[in-house]
Amino acid sequence: MAEQRRSQGSGRGRTSRPTGSQQRSGSSRSSSSPSRSGGSSSSSRSGAPRSSGGRPATGSRPSRTTGGKPEQRRPRTASQERYDGPEIPEEITGRELDRAVAAQLKGLPEKLAARVARHLAAAGMLIDDDPETAYQHTLAARARASRIAVVREATGEAAYAAGHYAEALAELRAAKRMNGATAYLPIMADCHRALGNPEQALKLAKSPSVANFSPEAKAEMTLVESGARRDLGQLDAALRVLELAPLNSKSRQPWVVRLRYAYADTLLAAGRDTEALAWFHRTDAIDGSELTDAAERAASIEATRD
Repeated sequence: MAEQRRSQGSGRGRTSRPTGSQQRSGSSRSSSSPSRSGGSSSSSRSGAPRSSGGRPATGSRPSRTTGGKPEQRRPRTASQERYDGPEIPEEITGRELDRAVAAQLKGLPEKLAARVARHLAAAGMLIDDDPETAYQHTLAARARASRIAVVREATGEAAYAAGHYAEALAELRAAKRMNGATAYLPIMADCHRALGNPEQALKLAKSPSVANFSPEAKAEMTLVESGARRDLGQLDAALRVLELAPLNSKSRQPWVVRLRYAYADTLLAAGRDTEALAWFHRTDAIDGSELTDAAERAASIEATRD
């Protein structure tokens, strides 16, 4: 679903986080705990000598064995597994995090901060190729440090990447309440779209803080806003939103590529094939990294004319 929306120019690009090194520690139960198995077998269940009354002799303790084998440990609950998180690759230390991120963890005890940092770094490493596992890493970090804004932000971004839009929206709202940041607004708006609430996406797109966004962030919000208009069947309004953006910028940055692609795609949806063809070509001309399939889209339109 996210890919479909991004093809319409509405998604938010994700940036990966750094990687690191050290072995996973701490949260799983130790296998070195004393065994609960008992002594030699006898006619009694526990293998302990019995008194004349048929009960185990004083000082003896029934052994929890089944067929001579120790009792199996109970499986971890869902909340315990979430706290444990996925295994952290040995090479990840947590020192790969941006200094500003690491600074927010300094209020935690040293070992706890190191564990949270490693989970965040692992999430950053995996978010593009394995967003679901990245999300599980952020849940493990959140289970340990839910009152730190950067942890909630990372959880929201990973949830969004993994397609858990309701969870992403909740986490980013929490982060925004903690630090007042507005950088999450484009992702939050796109989550509303994914959840079938384009009107809420449009409300966020009109937030006063958008005027102070960087050109890239403004482009992200423009893409979401135009996508929301398309969700509502308002193709003309979607085109007007895009036409107010810097479509003719000389920059070859990804956000310009995506703006042009969204405009071409919306023109095509509106039945304006000739203009769409021109803009697919203009997109392809600056898309050196092949972020889009603009060349193929243009070829497809040209094929229908032959």
